[in-house]
Amino acid sequence: MRRVSARTDRIELTDQTLREWDATVLHVSAGAPDGERGIVLDRSAFYPGGGGQPPDHGVLLWGGVQTRIVGALLGDDLVLVPHDDDPLPPTGTAVRGAVEDERRSMLMRTHSGLHLLSGVVFRDFGALVTGGNMEPGTARMDFNLDSVPEGFKVAVEEACNAEVAADRRIEVSVLPRAEAFAIPDIIRTATNLVPPEVELVRIVDILGLDTQADAGTHVASTRQIGRLEVAKIENKGRGFRRVRLRVHDA
Repeated sequence: MRRVSARTDRIELTDQTLREWDATVLHVSAGAPDGERGIVLDRSAFYPGGGGQPPDHGVLLWGGVQTRIVGALLGDDLVLVPHDDDPLPPTGTAVRGAVEDERRSMLMRTHSGLHLLSGVVFRDFGALVTGGNMEPGTARMDFNLDSVPEGFKVAVEEACNAEVAADRRIEVSVLPRAEAFAIPDIIRTATNLVPPEVELVRIVDILGLDTQADAGTHVASTRQIGRLEVAKIENKGRGFRRVRLRVHDA
């Protein structure tokens, strides 16, 4: 899905390679009695988190000052969360934003790796996703599997890495809701997580393998993910199996 901030142009949705940009501060919350400290920009490449992917970290540079950004929240506005010890730029200030590259790049690889895993397990075993989460380089994904077939762990890891080596393109598009839901198997989760009020659906397509509604950031091809390791298979109750994934440099 695609949630749009009322005032912030979310440039990470269209350019996932961007790490630095210029912006203007639209609003600042200084804390009590107004609530949490936060910064709203007119343009931002900070991913606010969602779909199991945690938010970006980075900095804002302004007037010779650095404000560390330790998170972001998406509500009516995209609100950047500053470090408690850092100053806040006044409203109207011109700032230079920068996303922490190593963290974002690894999260992109990890998120794309989870989509690749989902595609392989759906194709080879017909299982849907029931949950998932990630940190940079590590992740888990839960599937509605009644039992684990013999050799499942090895077979899934080998199939995933074959898809990495295939260097499939990963494309992002935005479609009207009706058009998006006309795509076969567009929802690979056991429950449809796209809110009914979302009219434009963001699609992440690993060409020839996996097409899903998704709002996160991704690499441009499966080869960029790196080597995938299926670290562990866990039984999470009747009909549910958890796959723990690690991402390594190729």
